[in-house]
Amino acid sequence: MGKTRIGFVGVGNMGQCAHLKNYASLRECEVVAIAELRETLGAKVAARYGVPRVYRTHDAMLSKEQLDGIVASQMFTRHGQLVPALVSAGIPVFIEKPLASSVEVGEEILNAVKKSGTWLMVGYHKRSDPATQYAKSEIDRVKGTGELGRLKYIRLTMPSGDWIAGGFDDLITSDEPMPVLATDPRPPDMNEETFNRYVGFVNYYIHQVNLMRHLLGESYRVTHADASGALLVGESNSGVACSIEMSPYRTTVDWQESALVCFERGYVKIDLPAPLATNRPGRVDILRDPGDGQTPESIVPQIPWVHAMRQQAANFLAAVRGEQKPPCGAAEALEDLRVARDYLRLSTP
Repeated sequence: MGKTRIGFVGVGNMGQCAHLKNYASLRECEVVAIAELRETLGAKVAARYGVPRVYRTHDAMLSKEQLDGIVASQMFTRHGQLVPALVSAGIPVFIEKPLASSVEVGEEILNAVKKSGTWLMVGYHKRSDPATQYAKSEIDRVKGTGELGRLKYIRLTMPSGDWIAGGFDDLITSDEPMPVLATDPRPPDMNEETFNRYVGFVNYYIHQVNLMRHLLGESYRVTHADASGALLVGESNSGVACSIEMSPYRTTVDWQESALVCFERGYVKIDLPAPLATNRPGRVDILRDPGDGQTPESIVPQIPWVHAMRQQAANFLAAVRGEQKPPCGAAEALEDLRVARDYLRLSTP
């Protein structure tokens, strides 16, 4: 196959620094067009990254270009306005997490994807970190062999911190105001205050909600939600306990995110870097303590120097070419919104 032809819808902060810079540097990819409402910004970004054509709207781009895939980095509160129109073109689409700002809009998007005959990849980049990929493979292997006993508990921790980590240092800007755009409606069972809390949770912690299911290898339900907003406790379909610690403390110039996957006789631990840190994968620590007089061992595998956002771009391209499935599709991303809503209901006094 020739290079995979990608069109971008939106090249703001994340569109540029989390996505475009990675796609533009991958040999198997050709970014052929940009759609950006801010015309000066679109032209400046296209010049920087060598993109040959710029359009003001996605409709104009889709009417002119023959694309293999679309990357649409937009505010998730607009996904219901935009995503159905994009998938109706029958082209695979990538969007940032979460799927939508509500379960109801998420259901509409999922139905639109099913009708379109194509697929949607939701940008849970932590699944694409080489450390997570290695750890997931090891977790599944150990579950299969039973060498460390049964899976007992998973704990995710993500304090507030510097998630940008210098990732916007080369951001291109313009003085153009952002046009006022329509956003998706709030659910009928939420007032404005509750909806704002829900949107805040899914904007920041939906990564952990999704990563928990990925590491468990199955769905889970929320059993407890601390009213202070520090703790979510759950149980998987097979009875594995799990928890998400949300900002138990903060770090102003660091990022300290981790996942601890516990078996009866050992664990797999992942430490993940700041989302926009480049050329830096996560770290994996494995403890195996078989007992019965055998020597316990700790292993720290060497992970390739590839960061999650770049690997995520490579994963999307591979899925477009039919070489693998997208790491997370619309149906599973909708489950995240349901978990988030259950958490919000349990945490409301």
